[in-house]
Amino acid sequence: MKKNFVSNSQESTRMFKSGLLESLSKVHFSVPIFIYVPVIAYFIYRAIAVQENSIVELLLSLAGGLLFWTFTEYVLHRFVFHFEPQSKWGRRLHFIFHGVHHDYPNDRLRLVMPPSVSIPLATGFYLLFNAVLPATVVPAFFAAFMAGYLFYDISHYALHHINMKNAFWRKLKQHHMLHHYTDPTKGYGVSSSLWDTIFKSDFEK
Repeated sequence: MKKNFVSNSQESTRMFKSGLLESLSKVHFSVPIFIYVPVIAYFIYRAIAVQENSIVELLLSLAGGLLFWTFTEYVLHRFVFHFEPQSKWGRRLHFIFHGVHHDYPNDRLRLVMPPSVSIPLATGFYLLFNAVLPATVVPAFFAAFMAGYLFYDISHYALHHINMKNAFWRKLKQHHMLHHYTDPTKGYGVSSSLWDTIFKSDFEK
């Protein structure tokens, strides 16, 4: 079987001729923290002060949002990021969205999602939740969903750049490194292996 190209460089190949597009494809790992922590805090405030959620309703909404994030992460990674079209333009788009990460897994500026992608996605999910969920549930559900996303983004960077000591983090890192260096058709969960276990795409223990 042909071995895939993998570079251990902390930088990767240029993806766009346009300097603007190239800069928009890169982001320091701390940027999502500054963008989304205030968003999460605002929606928790709305859940408590505006929607006046009870403790039970608040906790259930938070749990639901977090669980839905883990499912979304799994589905996006498995069925969107790892979908490889046959057309030239399709392969190019796949490389931009995810292929570059597998070729350059330690690129320090392409390990978290750039705001040019994450903000439109977050907006779309908020509109979806607003359309299908009761108004009283939406703020806490969305806050937890975004907290799950933020944990995913920052932990993804950490898994590639930090030597883990804690048992939980070591297990999570091993799971993700197996996805990169052993079998990219398994281990799609990054912040959790829950859905890999459910859908039988986990590595053998």
